[in-house]
Amino acid sequence: MHTSFMYQALGLRDQECTRTRYEDNMIKLEIKTREDKLRCAHCGGRHVVHDGKTVREFRCIPIGSKPIILVKTVVRLKCKDCGKELDEAIHFSTGKRRYTHKFERYVCELSSVMTIKDVATLLRVSWDTVKDIQKRYLYRRYNCPDLSGLKHIGIDEFAVQKGHVYKTIVVNLDNGQIMYVGDGKGAESLKKFWRRLKKSGAKVEAVATDLSAAYISAVRENLPDAVQVYDHFHVIKLMNDTLDQIRRNAYARAKDEDKDFIKGTRWLLLMNGERLKDSEKAQAKLREALQMNMPLMKAYYLKEALHEIWNRAFKPEAEVLINEWIAQAKATKVRLLRKMAETVEKHRNGILAWYDFSISTGKLEGINNKIKVLKRKAYGYRDDKFFELKLLSLHDPIYAFAG
Repeated sequence: MHTSFMYQALGLRDQECTRTRYEDNMIKLEIKTREDKLRCAHCGGRHVVHDGKTVREFRCIPIGSKPIILVKTVVRLKCKDCGKELDEAIHFSTGKRRYTHKFERYVCELSSVMTIKDVATLLRVSWDTVKDIQKRYLYRRYNCPDLSGLKHIGIDEFAVQKGHVYKTIVVNLDNGQIMYVGDGKGAESLKKFWRRLKKSGAKVEAVATDLSAAYISAVRENLPDAVQVYDHFHVIKLMNDTLDQIRRNAYARAKDEDKDFIKGTRWLLLMNGERLKDSEKAQAKLREALQMNMPLMKAYYLKEALHEIWNRAFKPEAEVLINEWIAQAKATKVRLLRKMAETVEKHRNGILAWYDFSISTGKLEGINNKIKVLKRKAYGYRDDKFFELKLLSLHDPIYAFAG
């Protein structure tokens, strides 16, 4: 076999093919290093003598649909210059790996459009072999992202196994890149991130979080000069949860003949009122339910009014609106609404900070959806570091793997 073909197609330099055979539906190429290219692996000296040999097999990129196995004669050399006795250096593979560098690159190319299982099936290798190749590539490219340029970050958590295993992620809100993945949830999960951030010298201006007391406290302690922006999606969700609880209470207390008016109204109550304008039937059903229960009516209209806090043109207008909303919610004398009012009042400055930094954890919700798809494709990664590296690469459509 011509040495130029071996180099260009298979990535083999200074090798000669002594025999080609077809075995077990695979092409096996018996190769050895040309005598004039043998060097001491320690000092690079040319004055070497043979001192034994071994045979190793390496997977190489396929030719057509046929797998290629390199049957390499590895010569043990004794160097006259340095006195060392070592096996010759193998340039086309690393350490004890049983595949070539070119095969690794080929696996990575296929992985951009195929799942691990599909690549393994196509190339007739194990799932773990493909995973290990992906892991090394991801580690080189994405491990320990540079934090020095961070200005706006978001912090959120997601369940790896709901109720059992959680992860906390920190995202660069300027480009959507996951910058850190921590084990667990709460302040403890962020300790490593704060240490790395301090070393990076980054000047973070604003942080978006939900209303978690643990995250709020951790940000205040580690980034005292950063503005905390409490995510409006979480505030709205908290209000929706309050409204839904009031609905359940109203249903439980209603007389049997009145229960039908409240039954089936959950989505009508939680849906944005603007979306109901085109359905007279839905509006009529909603009006009936609200007329049956005064606390439910108050909660519904407070929910609608809460949205308007983020729809003002200027921050002073929003300040007036949020103060009025808090006063109205307290005046209802409905326990759950008063509690919601206290929560909004307590986090008032962080809610209004959205007008100074229009950031939210909305990007993190999109990332969480990608994570769900990733978990489904992989049926739950057994290698925790591999899963972390997959997360750190999610933002990159060019180099990220399909699954």
